Amino acid sequence: MKVGITGGIGSGKSTICKVFQELGIPVYEADLRAKKIIVKNEVKNQVINLFGNQAYIDDRLNRDYIANIIFNDFEKREALNDIIHPAVAQDFNDWCNQHSEAPYLIKEAALFFETGSNLEMDKMILVTANHEEKIARILKRDPFRTVDEILKIMSSQLPDEEKIRMADFIIKNDNTTLILPQINKIHQELLTLVNHK
Repeated sequence: MKVGITGGIGSGKSTICKVFQELGIPVYEADLRAKKIIVKNEVKNQVINLFGNQAYIDDRLNRDYIANIIFNDFEKREALNDIIHPAVAQDFNDWCNQHSEAPYLIKEAALFFETGSNLEMDKMILVTANHEEKIARILKRDPFRTVDEILKIMSSQLPDEEKIRMADFIIKNDNTTLILPQINKIHQELLTLVNHK
């Protein structure tokens, strides 16, 4: 069984995923894997064709340069997604085959509902946090970001209210609700579903 886990920037997805890993569940971190995939030659060549040679600095993706373009150019953003998503999908399939002994697998990604890739998962977990909490977390984690940049990223993601309607499970990560009991409850429910398959 494939379970997607998502949440807006600063919701604390990575922390939640670490707990699932402690429970013995393999977690595929799509954004981290994508960073490795994007420097592979066949992908790199396609990205250079799209954005020019400035797209890379010393074999590393020039994230600021590309971010400036794709936040203002919807077609370029779509074209980049059309390069990255199939490569990540193939990598994820290979990874699933390597972890086939696990009761279920988790794929963590920021833009599940936005891209429609939630439809490829059996179940979806949404991590939520309030607006102020998210901004505070991001500023602590990424001190190089401004509040304006953070708000721009947030505005490119669906609001939690919309995502809640599409999720099977919700984890409130707002510093007022304990997360371990929430995770454990979901873990037990998923194991029950797997055992009844």
